[in-house]
Amino acid sequence: MSPKNSTDSTDSTTAVPKKLSLRARIVTGAAAVALVGAGTFGAVSATAAPAPGAAQPAAAPAADAKNLTHTTHLTLAAATKAAQAALDAAAKAGQKVSVAVVDRNGTTLVQLRGDGAGPQSYESAAKKAFTAVSWNAPTSELVKRLDQAPTLKDIPGTLFLAGGAPVRSQGAPIAGIGVAGAPSGATDEQFAQAGAQALGE
Repeated sequence: MSPKNSTDSTDSTTAVPKKLSLRARIVTGAAAVALVGAGTFGAVSATAAPAPGAAQPAAAPAADAKNLTHTTHLTLAAATKAAQAALDAAAKAGQKVSVAVVDRNGTTLVQLRGDGAGPQSYESAAKKAFTAVSWNAPTSELVKRLDQAPTLKDIPGTLFLAGGAPVRSQGAPIAGIGVAGAPSGATDEQFAQAGAQALGE
């Protein structure tokens, strides 16, 4: 009898892979993914937590009180109330205007464009409010300063026309209200003042 051929499929020492069923492949694949995921999680967990006894980063020193300054700002609700009061005053007088309220830094908090207000009024109101809070004065007074310092009008974002009023707290400016769109700046300023007065009510 001749010896068995080493390539004979009946050789008990040769492993013949069997085709796995779909269910077996799914279970096997899920197990492999779980093992890889567990290994990754373990590696991440090991690097996320500092080792016991490891040096901790030094905390940033707190700023000394003498190096700080504090400012007061209107709440959004208060700014909205002032803007609406100015717009209501204009509507009562039959004027179509835009109103802007800016904070101490000149950032616009609220801006309302009344029905029928001219397109130029929207930007003008914001600039008047910015100008009023920047110099802590009604813009009608600031217009007079141009006689001595005409280049003031060249400062970006400002508008030296009547219609802006500052909002003050303990004498310091905390906001500005600007109104534009009425036939005269003086009328605009009356509405801006009405907005500022509403904050004291």
